[in-house]
Amino acid sequence: MGILEGKRLLITGVLTDASIAFGVAAMAQAEGAEIILTGAGRGMRLTQRTARKLATEPTVLEFDVTEPEHVDSVVAAVRDQFGTIDGALHAIGFAPEVCLGDDFMAAQWDDVAVAMQISAYSLKTLAEVAVPLMPDGGSIVGLDFDATVSWPAYNWMGVAKAAFESANRYLARAHGPADIRCNLVAAGPIRTMAAKSIPGFAVFEDNWDDRAPLGWDVNDTEGVARACCALLSDWFPQTTGSIIHVDGGYHAMGT
Repeated sequence: MGILEGKRLLITGVLTDASIAFGVAAMAQAEGAEIILTGAGRGMRLTQRTARKLATEPTVLEFDVTEPEHVDSVVAAVRDQFGTIDGALHAIGFAPEVCLGDDFMAAQWDDVAVAMQISAYSLKTLAEVAVPLMPDGGSIVGLDFDATVSWPAYNWMGVAKAAFESANRYLARAHGPADIRCNLVAAGPIRTMAAKSIPGFAVFEDNWDDRAPLGWDVNDTEGVARACCALLSDWFPQTTGSIIHVDGGYHAMGT
């Protein structure tokens, strides 16, 4: 019996089979979970196509975190088709191109606002969907990139991740009394579609494996997927508001 046997999970962020979210979805199914995927906008077709690569093709619902009406429509669709869920994965992030790169000062508020809404505030938006569907408690897990330091070229996405980490702590406080846990997994760099859009991503790739005491493979999502599935299971019943690092130990090393 897998650690997610009998669980039903809502998983965002699956675009291709290189996505970390895809790795989580595949492992969750292998561990016994029933999964529901969400997609948005032009990526919806990609999500639907990639869903067919899973062992059991899941339902895909439309969920654009910038469209408030989608919260109610996803809640209604899940209730009608499935009833309740036991957990949700946040794997959503985006920043306009000007928010990344060499010039931190180039981005204007309109650009930063997009990055903050989609990459940070959306954790609260996902909670608006998940919490009503978890009457008996559950787990919300988000994918993070360590925001305790500044990174080359990451710029306003790094600022958004800092807000994301703070939002996780406040959601943990808000929903702990309902037995809903909120945690993040801070992953090392993975060569996903999103990562390829970050200027200078090769800097992370080139240095991470050498500095991480356990080593690091930018093409391997398994370690991150295992951590997410563990947090979505019943194996961490007293852990909330936390960030679990799955980065080969890179975050703990000095220069």
